[in-house]
Amino acid sequence: MNIRKFAGIDIGSNGVRLLIANVLEEEGKMPIFSKGSLVRVPIRLGADVFEQGKISPENASRLKDAMEAYRLLMKVQGVEAYRACATSAMREATNGAEIVQDIAQHTGVVIEIIDGAEEAAIIANTDLHTLLESDKNYLYIDVGGGSTEFTVYTQGTVRASKSFPIGGVRLLKGKADQQLWDKVKDWIRLYTKDLKGMEAVGSGGNINKISKSTGKRKDVPLTLHFLETYLEQISQMTYEERIRDLELNPDRADILPLALPIYIKAMKWAKINHILVPKVGLADGIVRQLYLVRNKK
Repeated sequence: MNIRKFAGIDIGSNGVRLLIANVLEEEGKMPIFSKGSLVRVPIRLGADVFEQGKISPENASRLKDAMEAYRLLMKVQGVEAYRACATSAMREATNGAEIVQDIAQHTGVVIEIIDGAEEAAIIANTDLHTLLESDKNYLYIDVGGGSTEFTVYTQGTVRASKSFPIGGVRLLKGKADQQLWDKVKDWIRLYTKDLKGMEAVGSGGNINKISKSTGKRKDVPLTLHFLETYLEQISQMTYEERIRDLELNPDRADILPLALPIYIKAMKWAKINHILVPKVGLADGIVRQLYLVRNKK
């Protein structure tokens, strides 16, 4: 058996993640991807960008320190290759390119700012296909801090995919109006109205946290009723109670009641009653993509 290590860095609007994955290779067998370590730092870039239009000097400095720490972690763990991708907040920041250049100069870590379409494509590159049955229809919902990516799968292929500027941090800052919600509703209904027996697939830190709290396996779906009941319960709790009683991180406790309705509304618009939570995300897709690209060389 040969073990190789790859890393994916996801620079989101509500936090930054480093995933170091092990890829197990055996002659005549498909490679196995396993999570070695995941290090998350709660740097809320979206709080700056969605209000001020740019990343503050304080958060730019914290991000640079995080990238230096990630570089050292990748070095000591013997990572073969990495890719760092920044999403919604960095896309919209007027000083995003400047910060990327500064980080590369001081840490050597190269960050790519990717658009919503590439973000959705990378996530689709995960082992998501192992959960999706080829004869069924699915609505994939990936809720981030600044944007949500929707993908409609039918008969094992992508029917439509779109990114909308709605996310937990953006909603916290009051940056999504009814007109934007209507656009999301119209898009979902357009591409799902003729599809029968649909299921939802959810990803993102918020739905992952909820799923983890249930103790269910990733192939056991959550119901729409459960999500609505959960939302009702946490909406009645104070911020402090969510941190203490639900053991939520401070940067999760304030946005969870705002992010959860995105899943609920999307499921209702598509007339879906169940949602699978495979606990995969952008960093997982980055690792798999890196491995496949390097193996073609």
